[in-house]
Amino acid sequence: MAEEKTDRRGSEAVYLEELSMTQPKKIDVTVERRKSLRVRYYYGVMFLITNFVAWFIRDYIQRVIPENHCKPSLPFLCYKVTIVSCESICLGGSKCHFSGSILRTCGIGGHDCIQTTGVLRISFGCFMFFFMMFLTTMKTSKLQEIRNVWHSGWWPAKCILLVISMTFPFFISSEYIHFYGEIARIGAGIFLALQLISVIQFIAWWNNYWMPDQHAKQSCSLGLFMSTIFYVASVCGVVALYILYVPRSSCILNIFFVSWTAVLLFVMMLISLHSKVNRGLLSSGIMASYIVFLCWSAIRSEPAGDKCSPKKQEPRHHDWSFFIGICAVVMATFSTGIDSESFQFRKDEIQEEDDIPYKYGFFHLVFSLGAMYFAMLFINWNLNSSTRKWSIDVGWASTWVKIINEWFAATIYSECSHTLCTY
Repeated sequence: MAEEKTDRRGSEAVYLEELSMTQPKKIDVTVERRKSLRVRYYYGVMFLITNFVAWFIRDYIQRVIPENHCKPSLPFLCYKVTIVSCESICLGGSKCHFSGSILRTCGIGGHDCIQTTGVLRISFGCFMFFFMMFLTTMKTSKLQEIRNVWHSGWWPAKCILLVISMTFPFFISSEYIHFYGEIARIGAGIFLALQLISVIQFIAWWNNYWMPDQHAKQSCSLGLFMSTIFYVASVCGVVALYILYVPRSSCILNIFFVSWTAVLLFVMMLISLHSKVNRGLLSSGIMASYIVFLCWSAIRSEPAGDKCSPKKQEPRHHDWSFFIGICAVVMATFSTGIDSESFQFRKDEIQEEDDIPYKYGFFHLVFSLGAMYFAMLFINWNLNSSTRKWSIDVGWASTWVKIINEWFAATIYSECSHTLCTY
């Protein structure tokens, strides 16, 4: 009898010891998870600040640094001119001369140099920082790993790394920065493709949210009602585009853009009504609204000098749409970065308690591509010309990028519409 009590007390002691060992671990896992989720916003704020720095350099750095001149009394400014203004060579502290290979980027006399290469240098620094974070966190899977600590903490070291990354590009020759600009076009295109996939997956999720039971009468009625609203809004949007942005019959390009968008809407509706994909009418309606939005955004990006452009030619000093555009870039980067589940090949993976809440490597990779993307928006996808103040993503290059993105979105959706309906 005494032996049984002794064994029972021993087992209770072992149980209490195990409980005391496991309980702190659970608390640590919870704390680390919350810290990991909170730190995403810190990176987002850093990315937003970088966007504003690039904007300041593009629009206002010429007020700080004299254009094509070096002041002997201000050698620091002369040094910055040498670094920023296309590697200008100051002779006698007066005029600056530029090599012929630089004129492609800077224009005659280097007038456009600070605007173009300044933005690209800031973009390159931001890209290097997030790409190094990608390389150091891409294999992270558990919250107990040291790479999770690096992702969520060590902020003094990361601040030093950020300063070095943002400063280093200003000591690089402009030929290399111009080459980075060419690479940034490709990176920005990859970013747009990732963002498009994320949007399509969100549309699929929204379709399942409004229509959880495809066979229930109430769910089908709600889905039909919502899809009708989206399609009516899309048709009204197309009509509004004709009224607002086709002022005369000579605006052939705008007529083509709007008419082809209407054709895409009709084709997507027919595909959704097909017998094999007839459950995706709501998702196609949402996608139709998104395509109309892309067409509107593309036409809005047409340069102000064009006779069919909706923009006025006189410059605007303050425009809230500019700040909205910057915030939209940051939000698009952030939402795509945390949406790593949309890019997983296996959707049935079981999430364990100590698994990281999102893929750190993918998160930082998207932000590095987003650095390339905001550079293209600030210089209007054009490495060889200046940009008007308080403007973002304006020009024929920007217009065609958005139009191609619209066509690509409709094509991708049409190809995988059956997959989306069964998602």
